[in-house]
Amino acid sequence: MTHRMAKLDRLLSLVHAMVDEPEGLTLDEMAQHVGVNRRTAERMRDVIMMHFDLEPMSEGRTKRWRIAGKLGRMFTKPTPTELAALQAEVDGYRRSSQDAQADVLASLLNKIRGALDGPTRTRTAPDLEALTRAQRIFIPAGPGIPIAAETLAAVQQAIMAGMMLEFDYQAEGKGDAEWRRVIPYGVVHGSISYLIGKLPERDDPPVFYRLDRMAVVNVSDRQGTVPADFDIDQWMSKSFGIWRGEEYEIALRVLPTAAELAKQWRFHTQQVLLEETDGSLLITFRAGGLRELAMHLCTWSGSIEPVSPKELIDEISQISKAISF
Repeated sequence: MTHRMAKLDRLLSLVHAMVDEPEGLTLDEMAQHVGVNRRTAERMRDVIMMHFDLEPMSEGRTKRWRIAGKLGRMFTKPTPTELAALQAEVDGYRRSSQDAQADVLASLLNKIRGALDGPTRTRTAPDLEALTRAQRIFIPAGPGIPIAAETLAAVQQAIMAGMMLEFDYQAEGKGDAEWRRVIPYGVVHGSISYLIGKLPERDDPPVFYRLDRMAVVNVSDRQGTVPADFDIDQWMSKSFGIWRGEEYEIALRVLPTAAELAKQWRFHTQQVLLEETDGSLLITFRAGGLRELAMHLCTWSGSIEPVSPKELIDEISQISKAISF
């Protein structure tokens, strides 16, 4: 993309942002959105004001601007790259045996395509075909367990309605399925999809339920309200992987030979990196799930040494003994 085209692309991106954000944008937020300084953001705002109905809003001493109304159809047409990205997600879910999620995205894609006029479909078809043929989402080795579309639909319906969810659950290692009624806190999608559910009228924290092990899933007639202060991202950050356990202060030392690679790696959403004078890297964070963390560290072939806690060091030692045996 040429420099002139890049400037136009940034300007149009800001136009869309000022329509999509109902509370408007400050000059600093405009600058951050398009990656320019405040003075450049002011000039861009002035240009937009010449062509759109720009509505100023005051919030104390802070001033915001937004574009009143909706953009015309020409400004909201999807590009071939946007359609191809959505198609890649659909195909990725299909190859991971996650047809329930693939069907939802495929339905959205078909609606978007159906809204395009004939000339636009004809014009974008060659680019879309080329990108769709050439782009793939990498599917790593591991489980690919499908979930029933009706199960996912019931879970999502319960969440939207603020109701409890009832189902028979086949826990691992147990002979018979057991009936459960839980408050649905959220859903985590992946090669294995999980419901975050909490048993009502108990002080126990929410736990994971595998969606593929749920049967006879129905929305309950009982209300199930999730606490307003529940944050799914914060809740998940308390564990390294899926399985939860006691939280520990984790400290890992990366050898100098692997330090640069480790800087590009996200071990935890709240990790802190500290570069040592000898070229090594110290990574610290707080989380549970020591077994999953220990198994992951083994894939670094000794380039990462556990510093603390002792329980993590013991986990790695046990895995190493099992492998050598």
